[in-house]
Amino acid sequence: MPSAAIIGDRQSLAGFTALGVDGYAAESEAEAKAALEKAQRAGCALILVTEAAARHARVHIEAPGCGERKDNMQQNEQGRVVKIAGPLVLAKGLRRANLFDVVRVSDRGLIGEIIEMHGEEAYIQVYEETSGLSVGEPVFSEGRPLAMELGPGLVGGIFDGIGRPLTALYQAAGSRLHRGQQAPPLDRAKTWAFCPCVEAGQRIQPGDVLGTVQETPLVLHRIMAPPGVFGVVEQIRAGKWTVDEPICTIQGEDGVRMLSMHQTWPVRRARPVAKKLAPDRPLITGQRVIDCLFPLAKGGVAAIPGPFGSGKTVTQHQLAKWAEADIVVYIGCGERGNEMTDVLNEFPALTDPKTGRPLMERTVLIANTSDMPVAAREASIYTGVTIAEYFRDMGYSVALMADSTSR
Repeated sequence: MPSAAIIGDRQSLAGFTALGVDGYAAESEAEAKAALEKAQRAGCALILVTEAAARHARVHIEAPGCGERKDNMQQNEQGRVVKIAGPLVLAKGLRRANLFDVVRVSDRGLIGEIIEMHGEEAYIQVYEETSGLSVGEPVFSEGRPLAMELGPGLVGGIFDGIGRPLTALYQAAGSRLHRGQQAPPLDRAKTWAFCPCVEAGQRIQPGDVLGTVQETPLVLHRIMAPPGVFGVVEQIRAGKWTVDEPICTIQGEDGVRMLSMHQTWPVRRARPVAKKLAPDRPLITGQRVIDCLFPLAKGGVAAIPGPFGSGKTVTQHQLAKWAEADIVVYIGCGERGNEMTDVLNEFPALTDPKTGRPLMERTVLIANTSDMPVAAREASIYTGVTIAEYFRDMGYSVALMADSTSR
């Protein structure tokens, strides 16, 4: 007969078990994984997870890629537009959609994000021009939150605030982009030389380095086991592969899993860490006035306030060139079009003083101009942080810059 169970710390379980509810202790990630498996094998119809235990169990409750829904849920649920107010669209009929889900508005495929929900009504922030959109047009839910592909091909790339590669869009449509135009963030045709770092029979866990790819002359890209992946390596293949081709087979408790060189991660969810280190080491910026009067710590945060033309962007260029960082992620958040054009022209021309190579060989640029809605500007910050956390997980020191968050 279907039953209920609760997963949490041992102190929280005491009262529920006294009432006859099955309880499973979960005070670490390993215990959370085991508790979920036991509850599923017991055929529990309802599994309650305390807030503390949810932090340990999150990567096992949700898919490692981007929290995809179960197969019995419609991936492309359709609603209808009932009201339009500039970039804000009200749609009805999206019963299974969740907050922050990605949607496509009209047959043009305008990309948007649900920012508020009331029953079947969804308020959608559209990231593109809505002129010509009319009431009654369809809205398709993708059943997933906004996510970023992470893998070889990020370094040296230029993306917009929602992860679309601007170089690929330009090659496909020229200087005037069409509404609804899409392209995968990572090049699906390019091959990368993969060199394994593990052998068959070796046990792995999330974050373990499976192999490496020389992405640029300055960056050795470490291919890691995604969050939530535990098991034994059955097979791993060296050679030149695309980011979609399987490179490794993992035998886990839940079956065999094929891994490729890329993974997908929701931008609004922080990537898991083993522990947080104290910011007790200085970040040498290479700018004497900053290092002497306003010293920064690795893992710390700083702001550069100032009026127009005071040198904020120039200072960030200097930090990108001279700071003690392996990777630079630069986010143009809400910049005016001419300012962002200057950045896109100047950054590729900068030379890394440490190696003499182009600075773009260790830089990721995100261009999100002021004509994009406010929600897109916010999303660009999350996109940049997700990319920065990904390279941080490889062991690199990452300098993340957003110009400017006031917009």
